[in-house]
Amino acid sequence: MNDVTRILNDMQEGDSAASERLLPMVYDELRKLAAARLAQEKPGQTLQATALVHDAYLKLVGGAHQTDDWNSRGHFFGAAAEAMRRILIDQARHKKTQKAGGGLNRIEFSQVDKPAQEKSLDLLALDEALRKLERAYPRKAELVKLRYFAGLTIQQAATALNIATSTADADWAYAKGFLKVEMLKG
Repeated sequence: MNDVTRILNDMQEGDSAASERLLPMVYDELRKLAAARLAQEKPGQTLQATALVHDAYLKLVGGAHQTDDWNSRGHFFGAAAEAMRRILIDQARHKKTQKAGGGLNRIEFSQVDKPAQEKSLDLLALDEALRKLERAYPRKAELVKLRYFAGLTIQQAATALNIATSTADADWAYAKGFLKVEMLKG
């Protein structure tokens, strides 16, 4: 049992100081994960990796999340990835509101003479497609969350889901195709 798993067990047993010991151990990994997620966002993103990590961590250990699911390091990072995903989805929804500028696109002055940039991922479309996948195939959706949002490898995700690597490979291939088709519909 590694140190993170031991601390997660302590948290389940009601050790209130355990969450304070957990953050320093997982912070660098969570920050890399957050930076990778934010790099895939549209230009002009106002949320920084540090803020995303802190918001996600507070959601995880702030009392609202059930720590019963965290029986391993992989499960914790899966929960962290889900918390980051929800924060990014909420922020994307907020930016779509009329008060926040609706569908208007902000253009930086330095970009005025530049050619159009490569289209970035529409996080709201991904979320909608992922919800459809989750309703039809919960395990495949969980695999996507672990791979895409938590940055786990196929092997790590398979271990976290307690499935064979070959099953994870097949699920990953199916899920990518499903999401692509659903996102193209929108």
